[in-house]
Amino acid sequence: MAPSEGLSIGDIAARTGLAVSAIRFYEDEGLVAPWRNATGRRRFQRSDIRRLSFVMVAQQFGFSLADIKVELDRLPRHRAPTKADWARISTEFRDGLNNRIARLEKLRDTLDGCIGCGCLSLEACALYNPADKAAVRGAGPRYLMGDRAGDV
Repeated sequence: MAPSEGLSIGDIAARTGLAVSAIRFYEDEGLVAPWRNATGRRRFQRSDIRRLSFVMVAQQFGFSLADIKVELDRLPRHRAPTKADWARISTEFRDGLNNRIARLEKLRDTLDGCIGCGCLSLEACALYNPADKAAVRGAGPRYLMGDRAGDV
């Protein structure tokens, strides 16, 4: 198949491992923009494989489709993105990844202790969050969210 003919939705599904219905959904969400050939069939650029792969991985790491779309909207639609195009969005996306990594590490490292959630079920809670003082800072697990026991 000539590159100008594009790839079918079946070709894209086979290469990405996504269901055809998922690819159509991502199209409806504006994450990929196939064109229609003379017979009305969807045709995709090879670069759409990378876009969809990015979507799959980003979702696995907890990014919302809205967040992913913001990043993909920074890429050109009229041509395959270059390394420089991907590097540009990589810088922005890296900050979000680093924040998530930091929060995951904090969860991993503190889950066996008081997290300031108000349950008061651990012995450590009486020391770090007596009478649920963390609640004055707001709802949720305050110490996982960045508050420190000394802040309350």
